Amino acid sequence: MTEEIIIAGFGGQGVLSMGKILAYSGIMQNQEVSWMPSYGPEMRGGTANVTVILSDDRISSPYLQIFDTAIILNQQSMDKFEKAVKPGGILLYDPNGISHHPTRTDITIFQIEGTKLATEMGNKKIFNMVVLGAFLKVKPIVKLENVIEGLKKSLSERYHHLIPLNKEAITMGMNSVKPLKVAENIS
Repeated sequence: MTEEIIIAGFGGQGVLSMGKILAYSGIMQNQEVSWMPSYGPEMRGGTANVTVILSDDRISSPYLQIFDTAIILNQQSMDKFEKAVKPGGILLYDPNGISHHPTRTDITIFQIEGTKLATEMGNKKIFNMVVLGAFLKVKPIVKLENVIEGLKKSLSERYHHLIPLNKEAITMGMNSVKPLKVAENIS
């Protein structure tokens, strides 16, 4: 099994953290892992993306042009990465701020209202965990207990009291993701 993922959005949305948690989770499952972040000099508010590869075999290169899965969190990333999903791949996105929804018919498209759900849960900062939960429901490539361990490794110890809230957000995402037909995407 090899899964090549791009997670893309604005700096401050937890894009790099989501990738890091996935990478730690893969390591705990004895997988080969690559985590390669990319962001502009402005970080928060600028564009950010991370490429994560999880594999049972050695990873030959962290540089990818096409992906099995794209997790898209803003319009700029949709414009850039929708076409980079392999035919038969998956595109998961949050519709908040998306004006041009995905239209490809050769991939499976899922939507998660991460922004809305995190707001309803009372903490916008858990947005990325809602989205991560949606991804894990669609592609259960890592075990939930390893994701929680990945959270512990990613978060500074002073934030470990937030792990139960993050776990709740992941569960919310798992229960809320929905597949879309292309006709549903067009507004």
